[in-house]
Amino acid sequence: MLVWEEEVKPSTVNAASLAQTLSSSTRAAHLSPAHSPAVSSSPSEALSADGAEKLAQPAITRRVKAADKRIINGRTDVNQLVPFKYKWAWEKYLATCANHWMPQEVNMSRDIATWKDPNGLTEDERRIVKRNLGFFVTADSLAANNIVLGTYRHITAPECRQFLLRQAFEEAIHTHAYQYIVESLGLDESEIFNAYNEVQSIRDKDEFLIPFIEAIMDPNFHTGTAENDQTLLKSLIVFACLMEGLFFYVGFTQILALGRQNKMTGAAEQYQYILRDESMHCNFGIDLINQIKLENPQLWTPEFKAEITALFHKAVELEYRYAEDTMPRGVLGMNASMFKGYLRYIANRRATQIGLEELFPNEENPFPWMSEMIDLKKERNFFETRVIEYQSGGALSWD
Repeated sequence: MLVWEEEVKPSTVNAASLAQTLSSSTRAAHLSPAHSPAVSSSPSEALSADGAEKLAQPAITRRVKAADKRIINGRTDVNQLVPFKYKWAWEKYLATCANHWMPQEVNMSRDIATWKDPNGLTEDERRIVKRNLGFFVTADSLAANNIVLGTYRHITAPECRQFLLRQAFEEAIHTHAYQYIVESLGLDESEIFNAYNEVQSIRDKDEFLIPFIEAIMDPNFHTGTAENDQTLLKSLIVFACLMEGLFFYVGFTQILALGRQNKMTGAAEQYQYILRDESMHCNFGIDLINQIKLENPQLWTPEFKAEITALFHKAVELEYRYAEDTMPRGVLGMNASMFKGYLRYIANRRATQIGLEELFPNEENPFPWMSEMIDLKKERNFFETRVIEYQSGGALSWD
């Protein structure tokens, strides 16, 4: 225990132990030299067994050059954010910070009154709300696990790692938001939070996703081979295009549609903020995927594209089953069959964004108002009358 009257002596750590410590703590890329292109020395390489000799070199020789950076399998120092190479990642990071919000800023009093009123919602509408929360309360935790325990350690561009840290925080905010809605409405917490074990349509989606988390979480998994690089790329596609870019959209549409009818407006406002965040996550993920393809064109083989196409088809099927489960009889302005076309429309968009052909030709968007909410900057909040600006905690900007 530290006693304030005692003299605090300086550490006597020698150069060898310092080198060993830094080597283990800064090996951010988790790569062996044999698996990585030789572009520039990483701190872990510089401070390994011959750390003392490396440290004796002029410091300027270890400076990072932007041209040497890579999204994966990079050898530059991941602790040096600048010089920027991937400015798009940094700009997206700044945009997400500017859009910061917290769930408790949203007034839930009208939702509480609506939920308690026996005539406030139909039984079908209540089912939609509960099924929605049952999926989302754990979905964002899965997304956060994928980032923190998997993706982050394999990305060697610090600009992109910066965004991923912000994204992980936003996933935590989203989980907080769903918990806040559950608590506000007085729902059975154990029923909602355990829905992914009890509701088959939710469980099926999670079981589809989990293998793509586990593959890159394995401590023995490292990029640097064609097979492993494709495994990481596949995981990125599943989470950016299929989870955040597809699996969330039935739920978003359902709750936002209720908000358009002046029902559950507090929950709908939070979903609108979450939709804005997730749209940014999806766009970042697509940019990340395309940059990896650009730097590693050998990964984008016909066989790999066929495998990704099959995953898209499976994801559309699973999300449509979920839509049928959430609204077996439909509600005002929506029914499950409308979502079949909508999911195919979204899948086409995601596929073409990463360089695949359209999977379902000639599909149109049955919910054009959703595109408006995603793509346009609003002068007013969709569910409230207050004017909103682009600032922390207040704005809904879709840029």
